[in-house]
Amino acid sequence: MRVLLVGGTSEIGLAILSALDLAPDTEVVLAGRDVPRMEVAAKTLPCRCVSVVPYEATEVASHQAFADSVCAGGVPDLVIAAAGVLIPQPLVEADVSLAAAMIETNFTGQVTTLLALGSHMKARGSGTIVLLSSVAAVRPRKFNSVYGAAKAGLDAFARGYADSLRDSGVRVLLVRPGFVIGRMTTGMTPAPLATTPEKVGVAVASALRKSASGLDSLVWVPAPLGGLAAVMRLVPRPIWRRLDR
Repeated sequence: MRVLLVGGTSEIGLAILSALDLAPDTEVVLAGRDVPRMEVAAKTLPCRCVSVVPYEATEVASHQAFADSVCAGGVPDLVIAAAGVLIPQPLVEADVSLAAAMIETNFTGQVTTLLALGSHMKARGSGTIVLLSSVAAVRPRKFNSVYGAAKAGLDAFARGYADSLRDSGVRVLLVRPGFVIGRMTTGMTPAPLATTPEKVGVAVASALRKSASGLDSLVWVPAPLGGLAAVMRLVPRPIWRRLDR
């Protein structure tokens, strides 16, 4: 089995790998911008064959070559798309280049990377893509409108791409966590139904096992978040704009 983690230092991505209980002979590829940190992360995995490769989500022109290079060593059976950044709204309003970087990392770069990798998986006729969305994709909020917009775009792409791959043998598992307590949210007050990278990892691993039978294509973490999201869609906008969380 060959597994590719795009966003090779992602806490959630690494938690998914840990929760999968991968066999020692599983080949894992960590792809990201911080090679030294990925090398440290590689040592925490139980697999004997773990390699690291440079990857930059904002360099969209390089993504086809990246996918071709990775797949030259074997098309991944599992791709975990976990690259992402969370930049506070006041900072992106003060420096719009940060807004562009967040959109490119969380949306544009994910789309180009997954299209390139997906074409290889489709040609082979098998594989699974795990794509990390967010509850923020459900409805934009005033305190994270740029982040929410990027996640909403990614979420829409994942659903449409999953439909296009339906008869190809390639499956897409869309993951919508709530507030995740971790490195990206340091200093922020946890929202209701907050979770952790480890809990997301366990939920994704469970969904992947079920999806082998064609069951799960969407997983909320925690599960009750799906009900809360349905309510969020119904809140009148005048009330919604007054909410702080």
